[in-house]
Amino acid sequence: MNKVALITGATRGIGKQIALTLAKEQYDIVINYRSENEELSEVKKEIEANNVKCITVKGDVSNFKDCENMIKEAIEEFGQIDVLVNNAGMTKDDFEKVINVNLVGTFNMSKNVIPYMMKKRNGRIINISSVVGISGNAGQTNYAASKAGIIGFTKSLAKEVASRNILVNAVAPGFIETSMTAVLKDEIKEEIAKQIPLKRMGTPEDVANVVSFLVSEKSNYITGQVINIDGGMLM
Repeated sequence: MNKVALITGATRGIGKQIALTLAKEQYDIVINYRSENEELSEVKKEIEANNVKCITVKGDVSNFKDCENMIKEAIEEFGQIDVLVNNAGMTKDDFEKVINVNLVGTFNMSKNVIPYMMKKRNGRIINISSVVGISGNAGQTNYAASKAGIIGFTKSLAKEVASRNILVNAVAPGFIETSMTAVLKDEIKEEIAKQIPLKRMGTPEDVANVVSFLVSEKSNYITGQVINIDGGMLM
């Protein structure tokens, strides 16, 4: 029987790549999305091309009841959830909305999945933070606060559930080539690359590969950690 991974915000960017990478490793996939979009059916087809099952569950992670329903749908379909990747996030001017989606959403999903993982005495939760949650970033107080909160949440939850063999870790991407960075002018991208020791922006694959390691048996003695995926930006 395949293991099952639920990835929030998985129709594009980093979330999509994580879903595809785990599908290639023969995980059955649950994709969460908030609103109908063109990418949804295409991503589902790409995942199923790896001879695994994939279902889509609609819901707003900032809504606790939505999260409860999404987890129930996944359990009804597969009978288990082995991996939760809290990837859904946003960057906007509205302080409360960003906190509710990025940080409260991470809590809501984790709170609802943990009882099932505790029964199995096994599970992996990966929270997508950001380097700005460590370093801060001018003009992004809400986003940085939400991502810093995810780090504190990850470390605390890891201590709470370690006795049940549930491992909780976070990854903190730096500048990654996604639709969010695609809107930047080339000269701005070049300036960003100059500040990175590896002299390039990261790719969604760079993030997905680390997540793949953290959910695998190779990471059995790693919990409560934050791994920067930033080309050496923060040292």
